Formats: sequence, C-alpha cells, structure tokens
Amino acid sequence: MSATTPNAARPAPDQVLVDIADYVANYTIASEEAYRTAHYDLLDTLGCGFEALSYPACTKLLGPIVPGTVVPNGAKVPGTPYQLDPVQAAFNLGATIRWLDFNDTWLAAEWGHPSDNLGGILMTADWLSRNAIAQGRSPLCVADVLTAMIKAHEIQGVIALQNGFNRVGLDHVVLVKVATTAVVAQMLGLSRDEIINAVSLAFVDGQSLRTYRHAPNTGSRKSWAAGDATSRGVRLALIAKTGEMGYPSVLTAKTWGFYDVLFKGQPFRFDRPYGSYVMENVLFKISFPAEFHAQTAVECAMQLHPLVRDRLKDVRRVTIRTHESAIRIIDKTGPLANPADRDHCIQYMVAVPMIFGHLTAADYEDAVAADPRIDALRDKMVCVEDAQFSRDYLDPNKRSIANAITVEFNDGTRTPEVVVEYPIGHRRRREEGIPLLLEKFRVNLARRFAAKQQQAILDVALDRKRLAAMAVNEFVDLLV
Repeated sequence: MSATTPNAARPAPDQVLVDIADYVANYTIASEEAYRTAHYDLLDTLGCGFEALSYPACTKLLGPIVPGTVVPNGAKVPGTPYQLDPVQAAFNLGATIRWLDFNDTWLAAEWGHPSDNLGGILMTADWLSRNAIAQGRSPLCVADVLTAMIKAHEIQGVIALQNGFNRVGLDHVVLVKVATTAVVAQMLGLSRDEIINAVSLAFVDGQSLRTYRHAPNTGSRKSWAAGDATSRGVRLALIAKTGEMGYPSVLTAKTWGFYDVLFKGQPFRFDRPYGSYVMENVLFKISFPAEFHAQTAVECAMQLHPLVRDRLKDVRRVTIRTHESAIRIIDKTGPLANPADRDHCIQYMVAVPMIFGHLTAADYEDAVAADPRIDALRDKMVCVEDAQFSRDYLDPNKRSIANAITVEFNDGTRTPEVVVEYPIGHRRRREEGIPLLLEKFRVNLARRFAAKQQQAILDVALDRKRLAAMAVNEFVDLLV
C-alpha cells in the first residue's frame, strides 16, 4: 500500500456534526428571554409571509408540485388554501416568509435570516400533529415550535459568527438547510446517531451560489432560496429517518470533504457553544423591508427627508458613511433590473425615503422605480467605509449596523450628518421596537383575513402562555 492510498476505515463523526446533534437532542432551553423573543419572532415571521401573498411573483410558485394533489393529514400552509406534504409545504411557507426581505436577520462573518427555518419547523410540526391525532396520539404544541425555532436560530447563527460562507461564494442558505435538517430530525424522533447522519447529508448536499444576490445576476431566486433550503432540510431529515447512512467525515475528509472542496481547506471556527444567544440577540426588521445593512441608512434618510425633499435639484453630493459589509453587498451603481436588484442597493434604499418619506415593499416595483428623481439622486451618492463602524459591526458586545448620511447642496451648504448606530429591530432597542413589531403583525393579518378571523388569531397569538400550550394544528387552522 502506498503512502497516498486512502484508509477505508470509517472515521468517527466530525465534531461539528456531534456538537449539533448533542445540542438538538439533549440541550434544554432555560432562557425566558429566548422564549419571549421567539414568540415575537413567530408572529413577525408569519406576518411577513402574509404580506408576501399580495405579490403574484410569489404566489405563482406556491401550491403542490402537481396541481390538484391532495395530501391526507398534510400540513396547511398559513394564509393559503393549500394542504401539502411537509417538504412542499415547507417550501411554500419558506418562500412567503423570505419573499419581501422583511423577516429577522443575523449579521456576523456570515449573514442570514434564521426565521427562514420556520418553513420547515412549522410545516413539519403541523403534519406530525395531524397524523398523531389521526392515530389517536397527542399533537405537538406551539411551545415545541418555539423550542425548535430557538435551536435552529442558534445553529445557524453560531456557525455564522466566525465563518463567512459569502467569502467563498456560497449563499447563507446552506445554514438554513443544516439548521432545519437538525431540528426537524429531532422532531421526527431520530436518535442522536441518526441526527448526525441527517446533518451530514445536509453538508454533503449541493450548496447554492450567491450569484443571484449580486450584480449582474441579481434576481428573484434570492426570495425563494431559503424556502428551497428549509424544504430540503425536511427532505433530508425524512431520508435519514428511513435509516439511510450518513457520512461521518463529510467536513474533514481530505480532497472530497466540505472544507477542501468548498471552504478553501479551512475548518469552521467557533467562539461560543450552542445555547440561546442568537434568538436573544436576533435583529428584527420592523419598519422597512430593506436589506439589513441598510436599515439604519433608511432611518437616516427618513430624518433627512424634510430637509431635502424640496431641494432635490440642488443636491450636489450625498455621502453615506458605512461599514465594510454594506459596501461589499449593497453598494451598487448602474441600472437596477428588478425589485430584487433594488432592495439590495443602498443608494436606492436611501433615495426613496429621502424623496418620498417612506420605504415599502411596493417601492421596489417598476412603477416607483421609473421615477427619474431616484436614479438622479443615486448618481450623486458615494459610500465611504468608516473603520470604527466596521469594527463595531463585528464586536460581540455591540453588533451595531451603523450608517451616517450627509447631504451637500450646490450652494455649499450641507445638512447636519445624521447617524444611526442601532436599527429599530436591534436588541438594544427592544423596548422601542416590540410595540411596532406587534402593530406590523396586526397590519399583515389585515392584509389576508376578515376582521372576525383577525380577532380570533390575535386573541391567541398575543397571549404567549395560551399560544405555547395550543396544539400546533389548531393554531395553523386559525391561519388558513
């Protein structure tokens, strides 16, 4: 045997897989703050899905793969008439949740939206509950969904803290797939070793490129990529449930493993164990459906609106002082082809509120984008990195997402610089933000349901103890 002949002996599972499996199988969430935040997160995430159902570009993707398919005891997709198998139901709910870029966010070395996992979690829980009742067993309760949310948030977010998948061209939805696979495997009753197998399947699976998030290919797949990932997580967990084997060194295998093939040979780095940190610190998008690195920039623009709206023709230069991640992701010049292009352009997201005094999902559509004042103002904008903003963005004690804007006019005058370090959805602004989040949920309910049904939902949804104790299928029935 030569020195290069590989050893076929089956290795012990990679530690990353073991740590995830041990966490989902054995860790008890004791944080009251995590459960309180998860409750708000559940409502906000569902509300984002309800708003997305107003957009035909989203709804055309929904429903069963084969039209007319009926699934006995299937999962019911909130806001729709569909009752589907859990994999396709997860895609449906996941696509609506993410469509308008309005659900929660996590920012670190990698970015992402941990509530994307709710597609797989809630639809699996609903499917399991309906089948349990049909077989004379007890359904899952919403508390089980909240626990799964906390753990999915934690897996996705802790891996993201030190590991930039974007740096190697991979989309963050790989972490949605991994987190969904892990928590759904536990919900399905898999053993610790079977959960390890399931998570290995998620890592060995094909991973999405980020090209649909960046010029010149920015497009609507970024709005359904997370639905695809969370549904794939459900599918892989179901495959593992059959007893299908896993791949223990999927990450570390020389030449053929994830690290060597997709991560430039570097192992994942971790700076904390899994607990409930991510849910406690998650960022809510409350006021604006905008890529999160621009949230504070939009707040700045809203403050500048009264000073600029009547002097648009006199603007000479708009300086956006920002952080490195914003420059890398959303600093964009030139033509913007579609809504997905526009909601990832900081200049567009600043120009609209500066001109109109608002930024809504409808403002990314062609009718608004055709206003020539928007591109005229974009052309006068320049983004400049502030090194301190970039450091504070990564500081675990701050996690700020700061932006500052100054407008200069042709006569040499300028506005005061407006600076916002922490967006309205940040943990440091929870007391200010939660009432607005609940109002956002009420508004989104009203987009989809009649007044009587809205009130029935609110009576349960706003009472956390009552909601947590409710059977999942009963809660979902209120939402369809």
